[in-house]
Amino acid sequence: MTLCLAILLLGASIASGPRAAVAQGVARPSSEEAARAAAPDRALAQTLFGLATLPTILRQEGPVAGWQVSDLDGPVGYIASTWEIARSVGYSGRPLDVLVAVDNSARIAGARLMRHSEPILTLGLSDEDISSFVGGFAGTDLAAPEGAGDGPDMPDIISRATVSTGVIRDSILRTARTLAIARGILPGGGIDRVGFASRSWAELMGQGAIASGTVTLSEARARLEGAKVAIPEGDAPFIDLYVALADPPSIGRNILGQQQYTRAVGALAPGETVLFVASRGVYSHRGVDWRRSGVFDRITVIQGEARIAVVKPGYTRIDALAAPDAPDMKERSLFRLPGEGFDATQPFTVELTATRPAVDGGEVRFSLSIPYQLPGAYITEPPAGPAPLWQAQWQNKQFQVASVAAMMGALTLIMLFQETLVRRPKLWLRLRLSFLALTLFWLGWGLNGQLSVVQVVAFVQSLLSGFNWETFLIEPVIFTLWAGVALGLLFWGRGVFCGWLCPFGALQELMNAAARRLGIVQVAVPHALHERLWIIKYTLFVAILALSFYSMKHALILAEAEPFKTAISMRMLRAWPFVAFVLVLLVAGLFIERFYCRYLCPLGAALAIPAKLKIFDWLHRRPQCGRECRLCETKCTVGAIDPIGRINPNECVLCLRCQVVMNDPATCPVLKRRARKAAPAGD
Repeated sequence: MTLCLAILLLGASIASGPRAAVAQGVARPSSEEAARAAAPDRALAQTLFGLATLPTILRQEGPVAGWQVSDLDGPVGYIASTWEIARSVGYSGRPLDVLVAVDNSARIAGARLMRHSEPILTLGLSDEDISSFVGGFAGTDLAAPEGAGDGPDMPDIISRATVSTGVIRDSILRTARTLAIARGILPGGGIDRVGFASRSWAELMGQGAIASGTVTLSEARARLEGAKVAIPEGDAPFIDLYVALADPPSIGRNILGQQQYTRAVGALAPGETVLFVASRGVYSHRGVDWRRSGVFDRITVIQGEARIAVVKPGYTRIDALAAPDAPDMKERSLFRLPGEGFDATQPFTVELTATRPAVDGGEVRFSLSIPYQLPGAYITEPPAGPAPLWQAQWQNKQFQVASVAAMMGALTLIMLFQETLVRRPKLWLRLRLSFLALTLFWLGWGLNGQLSVVQVVAFVQSLLSGFNWETFLIEPVIFTLWAGVALGLLFWGRGVFCGWLCPFGALQELMNAAARRLGIVQVAVPHALHERLWIIKYTLFVAILALSFYSMKHALILAEAEPFKTAISMRMLRAWPFVAFVLVLLVAGLFIERFYCRYLCPLGAALAIPAKLKIFDWLHRRPQCGRECRLCETKCTVGAIDPIGRINPNECVLCLRCQVVMNDPATCPVLKRRARKAAPAGD
């Protein structure tokens, strides 16, 4: 009856889930939707920038894609998607998409959460909580000296959703900064057009600021084999080609001189750069066809998949170079390169194509490719970026992490020296109840250190969609706890967590202990029924995991079968179906110790699977156990001992009660019988 009521209340909580999701108005993508970034409409852009009229929106492609937003007076800023730019993935392992607006003064104008599959945001926080947090980034100064995201006006991370809101925070700041740098709003990642240092030609060559390539006459003859007029043999240069980006003053002024440099860069449109090309030898890098066609067909700039032609309107002939140690050049040229489709801070290649008429009437040709990368000394450093949130979290929670580590250290000592402890029943009982109280009040309600099956599913999804340690490091207490539990699974099995470090499990056991003191009669579940009820939790875990591959949203709703969020994380501050579900489980636990742990806990089922790999088995049994005595079976907290005395490691929570019973001379029938046999006949 109790179980049926629990399932009915769980159904009510699941039914309320979709309504909460719809109320928030945020898309939660299935796997087939994950690759599509959200796009703003005019109304959203108006809201984000606080405009009086509907603006126009222009999509901009490129390495940092986004949208330009303009009103009647011109561009007011830009919008980008965190999923498209930063590939932000939430704690659920699924895409998390926020549209971020950046104005022309390098400030975040606004942000809107568009898509997520986060557990706490799906079922736990109101629409107002989320909107308030995301909207709180408006006004953030990306050029702040202390770094964007470190100022006092930043919205606080929501304590009940540290990981999810932490990921949102980092993705907003990272995307906004990347967008501002790419659009030239923030200095940084661009060409240093201010700094100047005197450099010789040789020094610029040594830095890589000038790149070169040479083809000798003999090499050209071989590569143009079949030409109507053969190239003569020799070591002299067929062409000796030099290229450089002339925009940085330390490069351009040293090569061209102040006057020519000022004239060259002064004519550049926004975003344009100037390429210096000079050569010597018998072959011209300019040729003559450009006078007729307007295109310098011998020179091509290649970056990625883009091939950029240099044209007559952007050409300037240079008659002499200012660098005294420069080679004696035959031709010297400047070519303007466009701002769209070319990033001067990224590697590119200058390709020279040499052709000759062929004997058979066609044409023979070869290409000389000169790779070029503007040295880092000529690229401006951007303002300090936001420090990863996980680093700040670990620094701020050193005491909390240390306390969790101390608890796990104490538990390790209990497990290692259990033989000594279990021979002292009163000490064991006091220690166990004290530890469970600490787990409930400090680890659970104090530190919010409640593990969940959602974290297991998130870990699996993260492995499949691109694992990122930072996502899990954001919550130091949970990360530390999982690290300890992972080792505990290897050494002792699931009982390290379920029996000692689970706050909800501690709550159940403490309440049951109080119920026993008050004389509440305990219900003994027949072993045959007991074993069959185990199917529920294993089926529930498999269902949650399997459903997550189809729809994370529905998997998270089904994961509400866990009462942990309601009872521990949110301290019963939820809608009545969730609270009622928890109360039903706790009431059932008054009559059947650890009722939820025994039959319904999907996390316990998840931990039981790898627990089969545990190395040690330090729980002792006697040959008489199960045959002559079944006392331990009746005393077991979770019914993990079968009628023939075997301990099922999948169900054992390592409470050590059976070890106390079998080592207590006043309780264990085997020890009592031995004592009677050893006693003198007259006694």
